[in-house]
Amino acid sequence: MKKHEASRYEIRFSGSGGQGLITAAVIFAEAVGVYDGQFVCQTQSYGPEARGGKSKAEVVISDAPIDYPKARRLDLLLAMNQAACDAYYRDLSPGGLLVVDATLVEQHPTSRIVALPFTTIAREELGREMVANMVALGAVGVLSGRVHAASLEKALLARVPVGTEELNQKALQRGMTEAAKIRLETLPRSIFNDDEV
Repeated sequence: MKKHEASRYEIRFSGSGGQGLITAAVIFAEAVGVYDGQFVCQTQSYGPEARGGKSKAEVVISDAPIDYPKARRLDLLLAMNQAACDAYYRDLSPGGLLVVDATLVEQHPTSRIVALPFTTIAREELGREMVANMVALGAVGVLSGRVHAASLEKALLARVPVGTEELNQKALQRGMTEAAKIRLETLPRSIFNDDEV
């Protein structure tokens, strides 16, 4: 039982409906499960407004069968807007990592954070804001350390619409490159919020 618990890694992709976070989570889960051969569960929920409403998708990874499919204490939270960051950061485990879109999240509720400009990169470098989710996916892949880059790329190419493969592949690679610059060992070991500082 202890080994099972120790092997569990939980990620939540969050933001607003229409940002493609559920697609990103599905690709991540398929990369981990289909191509890397780990145990994985992927769940999702939409806000009542769908597009523009609150959206979250979770991926639970383990090297043993998963008894409970939903995230309990997040190891990594991706927040693509301020509302998602504010709503979910308290679900992080003490050593968890908050990853935010620096373009849309200005207030950081914790010190253990990586802020990267996913939307700006997608809009200004790649010419399509809609691939910000794939930029973020590449970054999450690197920062989590739970999936091989080649597996993530295979899962992405199998999932994105025909004709968009090259753009999405570039977005994924761009996110990986940006995240590779981050030195996680320089961050605080555990989360501190404003009340604790």
